[in-house]
Order: sequence, then C-alpha cells, then structure tokens
Amino acid sequence: MAKESSFDIVSNVDFSEVTNAINLATKEIQTRYDFKGSKSEISLDKEELVLISDDEFKMNQLKDVLFSKLIKRGVPVKNLDYSKLEGASGGTVRQRAKLVQGIDKENAKKINTIIKNSGVKVKSQVQDDQIRVTGKSRDDLQKIIAAVREADLPIDVQFVNYR
Repeated sequence: MAKESSFDIVSNVDFSEVTNAINLATKEIQTRYDFKGSKSEISLDKEELVLISDDEFKMNQLKDVLFSKLIKRGVPVKNLDYSKLEGASGGTVRQRAKLVQGIDKENAKKINTIIKNSGVKVKSQVQDDQIRVTGKSRDDLQKIIAAVREADLPIDVQFVNYR
C-alpha cells in the first residue's frame, strides 16, 4: 500500500519581519522632505499596526511607504485588515491595521471548495486555523497547490509541512 503524502495550508505573518519593515519605514519618514515637521508615526501594538499622521493625504503616503517596506521584507499585505480612519489627539488622524493570522472558517470553506472543484482525488480537512491536504500522489498535491495559488483569495496562504 502506498504511503499518503500531505501538506498544510496556513496563513501566517512573520512579526520579526513586520518590525524590521516598521523600522525601515520610520527611518525613511524621518528623512523624507514631505514628512518634515509632520507627526507621522507607525507602531506595532500586539498584533495590530497603528498609523498616526497629520491628515488623510499624509496617511495615504505613510501607508505607501509602509507597503513598500512590507513587500520588500516578504510580508503579505493581503493580511492587513484596516479599520476606519479616526481622529486622534493634537489634530492628527489614526488608523489601525490588524495583522490577520490563520485561516478563518469562511476562507477555509472557499479553499475547500477550490480543492473539491479541481477534480483531483485528495482529502482536505480543517484543523483549527489551517487546512491539511492528503493524497496518494505528490503530483496531485502539486496540482492542488497550483489551483489554490491561482485562486483570488482575500488572504495570503503558504504551504508548509510538505511530506
């Protein structure tokens, strides 16, 4: 009897890389001419980014700088869930961005549907905030990885524990 192969589909964010990206963005903000005299700052509060800036225009520039640094560090920007822009002290505006960790039930259902619609004979099961896919052939698992990669999901997924 052939041994079954498997892999896990997860959605994780490396917080050390997020911290590095924040430090790089902060350095760039301090040296950029258009941010001179601005009260713009980025901080990490547990699993949430907090962006503070003078107005909505500067906030969008701040997000652009942060996005470029996150992308360079390999952090998935799809996993940022922004809240509404709110007023803060001193006439500034604040926006929070939650870093999404794990696959929620809704996205797990979408991924399972993609796997079932692919027509490949594999089994998938949801385990907490990840999905385990098992199959007899490694080629079948490669087909599933390709199908999930080309699907337009609202979160970024990684494939780990490939055995």
